[in-house]
Amino acid sequence: MTTQINTDFSQRIVIQPDDYRWVESPMPGVERMMLDRIGDEVARATSLVRYAPFSQFSPHTHTGGEEFLVLEGVFADEHHRYGKGSYVRNPIGSSHTPKIGKEGATIFVKLQQFDQSDSQQKIIDTQTQPWHQGLVDGLTVMPLHEFEGEQVALVKWAPYTSFNPHQHRGGEEILVLEGTFHDEHGSYPKGSWLRSPHLSRHKPFTKEDGALIYVKTGHL
Repeated sequence: MTTQINTDFSQRIVIQPDDYRWVESPMPGVERMMLDRIGDEVARATSLVRYAPFSQFSPHTHTGGEEFLVLEGVFADEHHRYGKGSYVRNPIGSSHTPKIGKEGATIFVKLQQFDQSDSQQKIIDTQTQPWHQGLVDGLTVMPLHEFEGEQVALVKWAPYTSFNPHQHRGGEEILVLEGTFHDEHGSYPKGSWLRSPHLSRHKPFTKEDGALIYVKTGHL
């Protein structure tokens, strides 16, 4: 049976931490908060995944690629240990067996969403990467990935920063990592996930606590 969650990509979707509904995965100690999903256990999916200490997941192959950002703890597999802030891209055809240590882990993960030609493996420690000046004062950017119109970055907003009104060609997806992100439609605290469709518009800003966001554009 196919699971369908937020499958209409022409609609704006906002999920805040109060909306979270964690569900058990097939493996003990591994829970998921499904943000969007088309498919059953193998699915085009965007999720938060929470691993209890010493939990593990079955060996599996990424038939459509895997992108993840470690939000808390340490994610680990037979290849590497990925601390908080690690941004990882595992291309189509890669495989691994997640096996988590005493720290546990929470990750934001996107599955089955790679272009067939996007074959670059990446491991980026965002805790040590340099930041670059953004398009307006108070904005700094850490580019993470770019491929044929798709762009992924972390964006740090100082308190009381405003950005120009703009349109999202190819859509925009945001996960708020720290602080509170705002636009004319609402306020989005840490843990909020937003997906805005192709040609949507907004004028984002921050208030006293600033914000740090993961942002992906051009992929919808």
